[in-house]
Amino acid sequence: MTIDNNEIQLHLIELESKIAFQEDTVNSLHQELLAHQKRIEQLQRQIILLAEKLRQLPEESGILRPEEEPLPPHY
Repeated sequence: MTIDNNEIQLHLIELESKIAFQEDTVNSLHQELLAHQKRIEQLQRQIILLAEKLRQLPEESGILRPEEEPLPPHY
């Protein structure tokens, strides 16, 4: 079984193309992951701020703690 130079070159070109496509895909996924992580961190900061604001509300604000909430009507 002999493989000539043209066939080897075609295989190399195909492999290089696949690697280039995979590198591009990995880079795109990495950028998307960074954007998602940034958004998650932003949402976490917002949750912390909201929790702090809820803790600072006066008792007569009308907002009940979870254990004070009445049961839903279907119970």
